[in-house]
Amino acid sequence: MENKSPNDWPWPEELDALVAAPMHHSLLLENEFVRVVETIILPGEITAIHTHQWPAALNIISWADFIRYDGNGNITADSRNLHEADRTGTALWSEPLKPHSLKNVGDKIIHIISTEIKI
Repeated sequence: MENKSPNDWPWPEELDALVAAPMHHSLLLENEFVRVVETIILPGEITAIHTHQWPAALNIISWADFIRYDGNGNITADSRNLHEADRTGTALWSEPLKPHSLKNVGDKIIHIISTEIKI
């Protein structure tokens, strides 16, 4: 991967998950190398539109079905169509995410610890 400066990110700081969606995102740790963010989305809740600037290792604490929408409200992912088992207790990789919102359409809490790699 090529290193990118924060100035290369095309979306405003106001869309950062911690700024735009603080009800669902909280900072656990940040230094010059990583930012660790906790995400909690209760059943039926939807996040405000936000971004994730850096790629991240995601530790799935609790998993539920979700729908992801782009910044214009178009559905970009529906976990109910993925035919995947519960991912609780697993780790996943995520590339940076452009403006989106996420709705928990399941009956469990979505709880994720995201370790964003500042590259």
